[in-house]
Parts: sequence; structure tokens; C-alpha cells
Amino acid sequence: MHSTYPGGSAQKPLDVLVIGEALVDIVNTREGSISYPGGSPANVAYGLGRLGVTTGLLTAIGEDEHGAAITSHLHSAGVQLLPGSKSLERTATATATLAADGSASYEFDIQWELAPVAPAMIPKVLHTGSIATFLAPGAATVRTLLEQCHDSCLITYDPNIRPALLGSHAEAKKIFEDLLPLTDVIKLSDEDAHWLYPTSSLDDVASRLLEQGARLAVITRGSEGALLAAPGTRLSIPSVKTEVADTIGAGDSYMTALISELLARGEKAFAPTALERIGQTAAAAAAITVSRPGANPPTYDELQARLNELKQPLAAL
Repeated sequence: MHSTYPGGSAQKPLDVLVIGEALVDIVNTREGSISYPGGSPANVAYGLGRLGVTTGLLTAIGEDEHGAAITSHLHSAGVQLLPGSKSLERTATATATLAADGSASYEFDIQWELAPVAPAMIPKVLHTGSIATFLAPGAATVRTLLEQCHDSCLITYDPNIRPALLGSHAEAKKIFEDLLPLTDVIKLSDEDAHWLYPTSSLDDVASRLLEQGARLAVITRGSEGALLAAPGTRLSIPSVKTEVADTIGAGDSYMTALISELLARGEKAFAPTALERIGQTAAAAAAITVSRPGANPPTYDELQARLNELKQPLAAL
């Protein structure tokens, strides 16, 4: 069975379909500026491709220099850029300014309008998140796709909150919570959780996500590790210590490894012992990414090597 996307093109059956923005990160440092293909969903798709997962990205970019750079970048990891994705007059950009500790603040030049889609084949996993789930008019199309697919595949969601691009707190929180019943796995950073629920503890936020239908809630805490919560299970997984170049793409690499492990393990992934291993694998992937500049996630071999050092081999794909 094949998938039909805008333009009627047949695509190789996908293990993971990622839906969301692709853009160019322009990083300002004391040494000057450098550009990287980015955007949280595009980073996740690229990371999955580097881990050997058959992945497609449905996005919105332009037929311009930045769009060509994104296309080449995705293809280098074997990611299928789905037809209909080159639909904008210009490709979005995010300008990141790095602080002394390697953390980044962002300014965006983005529009988000996604072509209507009617996939004929449902992937094993559908991932979405970030700007794509909040910014009109494309956010409505993303929601429609989740409604079409949520009974037929595993849906993962990382809101990757960018306050500068959102409306009021109440509006953004409503959009986020309206999507929760359509998702199975939700990942927040601690910053996301505090912004959405400023008076709640991380443990309480995880409980709230589970109450609203998630099978797994993950809250990452940077160097402090991550909380993984499923019904009847709470795990605190430490980070993997490493020298930090910058934190760009760390959360996306964590999400990439999380999806890859969920895909490899199937229904067994939600058992407590499996969740512990999944959290450890995701932490190792994030550690590799922060050890080098930009959103540069590990390959399968790099992640396998790091896990072997930690005596935690990857699950078989």
C-alpha cells in the first residue's frame, strides 16, 4: 500500500510521518553567523532518518536558496520530502543568539500554511509539534490529520513552546489541551511545562497529561534528566554527562530517539522496564547532540557506540 499526497504521487510506505515546519536557523555567536537547516519537526525527521527509520516530512518551504538547503539536508539522511511541501513564496528562518552557557534565544520570520492532505496509507507513527500546531492557518490542517489518523497509528507530540509566536497564554494552552486527546505520547521540556502550567509541579503536569489521555508523558529537565510517566509508572532518568557545545536540537534528538525506540518495541514499549531503557537511549542521543554545534543528531552507529559505552544497546529496528 502506498500513500497519496498532494500531486497524487506514490511514496514509499513510511514507518514515521512527521508533520510540521522546516526552516533555516541563523545562529549568531561572538565569532559571527552560521546557518543550519532546522525547525523542530524537520530536525526530528532528519534525526529519524539518521537512525535508519523510513521517514517522510510534510512541511511548507519555498523554492528558494533556504528551501534547497533544507531539501538537500533531509535527503542526505534519506528523509522523503512529501509532495506539496514546496508551497511557500519564501522559506522561514529563525535567528538564534547564543548565551555564554550555550543556550539559545530565538527570533522568527515564519508563515505556516499546509496543503490539504488525504493520506491513503497510515504510518506506524505520526509525529507533530512546535509552531505547526499553533500557528494559523496551517495548525487547522495539522489537527485534521491527527483526527484522521489517531485511531490507526501511534501519535507523538512535542509542543516545543515558542512564546514569541503564540497568542495569549489562555489561547495557546487551549490549543495544546485540545490536541491531547488525539495524541498517545507527549513530550514537554521543563520550560514548556512551567510556561503552560506555571503553578504546577512537573509531577502534577505529568499527571494532568495522563488524565487527558496520553499513554506516556515525558518532561525533560536538561542536565537534570527527565521524568517519564505512564499510568501506574513514574521514572526519573538521569542525563548523560557530556561537554556542552550548545543546546540547539537537544530536545529534538531526545524526541527522535524516543520515537525510534517506541517504533522498535511496539506495545512492549510501555512496560516500566522498557520505558527505563527508552529514557536512557533518548538521554544518550541528546548528550551526543549537545556535544557538538547546531542541530546535529547522532547516526545509528554513533548512538549504538555511546550506548555500548553505557552498556545499554539499542533496541532492534
